[in-house]
Amino acid sequence: AKQVVVNAQELAARLFERGFTLVTGGTDNHLVLVDLRTKSVTGKEAEVILDRIGITANKNTIPYDPRSPFDPSGLRLGTPAITTRGMEEPEMSQIADWISEAIERRAEDAALARLREDVRVLARAFPPPGA
Repeated sequence: AKQVVVNAQELAARLFERGFTLVTGGTDNHLVLVDLRTKSVTGKEAEVILDRIGITANKNTIPYDPRSPFDPSGLRLGTPAITTRGMEEPEMSQIADWISEAIERRAEDAALARLREDVRVLARAFPPPGA
């Protein structure tokens, strides 16, 4: 459980370094809530983009969200599943970089295809327990 929180904090810190706004300035639990308004992308769009590269995230409302709950301004990321696979801080930093690049280059199919392969390579290196 401690590593889950450490991973969430590392993911949050790296996203912050990449210019993302964190709703609470960071995290002290297993979740990271990102305000995407400064990235000119909605939570729903980001969810779809990240799904295209193999990263699961959820659109999420943020406090005082000006957008609809069906297409909110936020994105929720969690670390329990990837921590269970054995990932630690270096992988969180890499995942944050991929999230940032996918959102920045969302209109570039070739970039998203390359990112998807990079995510697959990482996932294969950390198989789920019992697999």
